Amino acid sequence: MTLTDVATAFSTDEKCRELLERLRWPTGPECPRCHTHELTRISTNRKLLWCSDCKYQFTVTAGTILNVSHLPLETWFFAVVLLVEARKGMSANQLRRTLWGQHKGSYKTAWYLFHRIRAAMVQVDRPMLDGTVEMDETYVGGKGRGKGIAKRGRGTDKEIVIGIRQRGGDLRFFHAQDVKSGTLAKYIQENISADVDVIMTDDFNVYRSAMTKAGVTAPHEQINHSAKEYVRLGTNIHTNTVESAFSLLKRGIIGSWHKISVKHLPAYLAEMEFRFNRRNRSDLFVDTLRHMVTADPLTFERLTA
Repeated sequence: MTLTDVATAFSTDEKCRELLERLRWPTGPECPRCHTHELTRISTNRKLLWCSDCKYQFTVTAGTILNVSHLPLETWFFAVVLLVEARKGMSANQLRRTLWGQHKGSYKTAWYLFHRIRAAMVQVDRPMLDGTVEMDETYVGGKGRGKGIAKRGRGTDKEIVIGIRQRGGDLRFFHAQDVKSGTLAKYIQENISADVDVIMTDDFNVYRSAMTKAGVTAPHEQINHSAKEYVRLGTNIHTNTVESAFSLLKRGIIGSWHKISVKHLPAYLAEMEFRFNRRNRSDLFVDTLRHMVTADPLTFERLTA
């Protein structure tokens, strides 16, 4: 879906609402409170629906990510397609300039809009990963200043991101507090199937003890990065698949977002994961809208608390 496609197909509020109603209620409009289908559309304001059973008046955006938004639905649709089609992500400032021009619009409005879309991208139902699975960690954050702070990787005070990726399958990103065996075991138990074929990691020994704690008995192949080994000679043993996802994440941080707070890092990870896992789907735009009309509202107060 391109920006031109969206501008042509959803040029009015009525067309936008028609799509949102089909996505939220595939079997027809339903009352959010009593779940009846006996509804009446108010003649003087066709966007409003009236439930005669519980006397509730609502619209398709009530109780969703788009709840009580004063922005036109066309603007929301433009923001969604810009976000999901930006391979390395898009900043709120770039969205503001694209939608309203350099000297118009509010950065806070664009920032809040994007974060509400990201909130809908958080995966609730994650299938277990199997087959060949790679697991690794990376560290994100600004460059330290002063003597002895230039160290990279483990032992820095940067934020830890755990990556798990099934070859030919899905990606998982997690903002972790540490890389202790208990922490890694939790991510393994919650995301990797017990009958996985093989797990590939680097030579960090904690991964081996984490697999033991998680009760995973599958073969464990380790690449010796300390000895400059990146692919086991003559085999397909490597962690390049998950590391390519890390590379894309870091290009987003450096090239698009520029600066991410620790508090909101999980939201950006959820966005990158959501878009990455659907990168080859033709319904990425529509699927994002589907998540938005089925997710709970996110108030500005809760976002900034």
